[in-house]
Amino acid sequence: MDKLIQTEFELNLVHKLDTNDLYPAIKRQNSYYTIKRIMDFSIALVLLLFLLPFLIIIAILIHLTSRGPILYKQERIGAVRVTNNNQPYWKIVTFICYKFRSMELGADPSIHKAYVSALINNDITQMDKIQGKASDIRKMVHDPRITRVGKFLRKFSLDELPQFWNVLRGEMSLVGPRPAISYEVEVYKPWHMQRLQATPGITGLQQIKARCTEDFDEQVKLDIEYIENQSIVLDLKICFLTPLVVLNAKGAL
Repeated sequence: MDKLIQTEFELNLVHKLDTNDLYPAIKRQNSYYTIKRIMDFSIALVLLLFLLPFLIIIAILIHLTSRGPILYKQERIGAVRVTNNNQPYWKIVTFICYKFRSMELGADPSIHKAYVSALINNDITQMDKIQGKASDIRKMVHDPRITRVGKFLRKFSLDELPQFWNVLRGEMSLVGPRPAISYEVEVYKPWHMQRLQATPGITGLQQIKARCTEDFDEQVKLDIEYIENQSIVLDLKICFLTPLVVLNAKGAL
């Protein structure tokens, strides 16, 4: 696996997220990113319009079954590709990521923060202790904070549908590594930082090959594999396979 990120990039991200510096990117034809953006915008717009009645139904169910806002907003870590003197770079940015709320109002985020730390360190004993039950799935499948409607939404990734708005805004892509949370990045190993060298996506190679069924290191390796081999053909393949994986519900709640 080729190394994508320089030591300076790794150290900056280990200690702080510096949104002012630029970091060298893999050289790839600009036409790929142009086509990818057109595809992202077009598909996201069509899906939002097509799914609008369904989105309204989900919103009503959330409103009727639990207190709190319909949408959950969270700051995530992303990256945008910029060019300086004909050299491509990735610039680390933060943005507000949208999801349908699947948790009770006022849910304690420290529980998830502790679980993520254990996940990244592959501490299975601690992961099982936090959620109170052993599981082969590498996510909190036994989370008392999740509502009844939220469990269904998460099982089929329906809580992620509002992120098509993030795609329209250019903050995310249809395909790419999942956008990271700041407290997640704080406990990354240096080589994990390589997964930040791409626009974050709604789905990705990791989601179709190992949807929370592999440890964190293996998940990151799949993200890096995608970054190293990005192409329109690969993006279309991942988009096609994603609904099949979601319907199978493997690795979900």
